[in-house]
Amino acid sequence: MAERLNLAMWSGPRNLSTALMRSFANREDIIEVIDEPFYASYLKESNKKHPMYKEVLNSQESNWKIVAENCLKKDGTGICYQKHMVQHILPNFEKKWILKCVNCFLIREPKDVISSFLNKWPEADFEDFGFLDQINLFHYIKNESGMPPVVIDAADLRDSPETYLPRLCSKLNISWDPKMLQWDAGLKPYDGIWASHWYPSVNSSTGFKKNIQQKEFSDTVLNFAAMAEDSYHELLTYKI
Repeated sequence: MAERLNLAMWSGPRNLSTALMRSFANREDIIEVIDEPFYASYLKESNKKHPMYKEVLNSQESNWKIVAENCLKKDGTGICYQKHMVQHILPNFEKKWILKCVNCFLIREPKDVISSFLNKWPEADFEDFGFLDQINLFHYIKNESGMPPVVIDAADLRDSPETYLPRLCSKLNISWDPKMLQWDAGLKPYDGIWASHWYPSVNSSTGFKKNIQQKEFSDTVLNFAAMAEDSYHELLTYKI
């Protein structure tokens, strides 16, 4: 790799995004990992009282313009992996900087996303799940660049990482590194301060785990999921 590659992975919450961050962070050519850099900007502008609200604001740069500049740094040779939440890019945030990154979208079945998120933050509204933000950002990048961004489904990563991680690397025009399949358990230096609340399951993991448990979903989850189906299924048609 001849230069720095700013790789932006766009997902909503509870999409296995932290596990995928662990996977990429284990690569030999990683030079930086950035965990949800717009979280403080989002909380400051939206006034959403997420768990650990004050801690997040105190831990990160909250000026979205400075954050965007940091995501486009050019120093170093290798991959800068950026884990982004689509809902953190508010309507008043300029998006042109995104077009200078290599962009990828991580999607997950809505019922699984919503059920997991409500377990962590029961006060959530539909907008907090990020489904509409994700499809809107996908359309923006596709229309501005003339090409659809790469899309990977969390279910494929979970069920067959040895197949889909190499395929993802190929689509992103980066080399395959088998170290992406496993990682050491525990908190990482690049984790956001919110990791203690949101990341307990992945912190005990050492790789992607197959989902073998059959779930039953509440009416609240099913109602929210019905609102997300169109957005999810459109993105599903683009998955690798």
